Amino acid sequence: MRQFIYILKLIPKYMDEKNWTEETNEIISKHFFRLKEYTEKGKVILAGRVPDESDPESFGIVIFEEENAEKANEFMNNDPAVKEGIMTAKLFPFKVALIR
Repeated sequence: MRQFIYILKLIPKYMDEKNWTEETNEIISKHFFRLKEYTEKGKVILAGRVPDESDPESFGIVIFEEENAEKANEFMNNDPAVKEGIMTAKLFPFKVALIR
């Protein structure tokens, strides 16, 4: 298995909380629980975010393992937040050098 990272960014509209709807919150909940499920299965190594979502430089990351770049891209694009257009994502090959 190879390691990959994808960097997530909220689209500008959602940097303002007043634009969040019940549907937006449901999609983000699906995003979180999907990552939790794959963490428990051992696929996701780490997932997290910068806590200030109103900062245009804020981002989230997902470090995970997959067989190849094609499957890694598919995994990233099936993230509910990406699939539903709430976040953009960019994939990179990655190699964990140190871990606690």
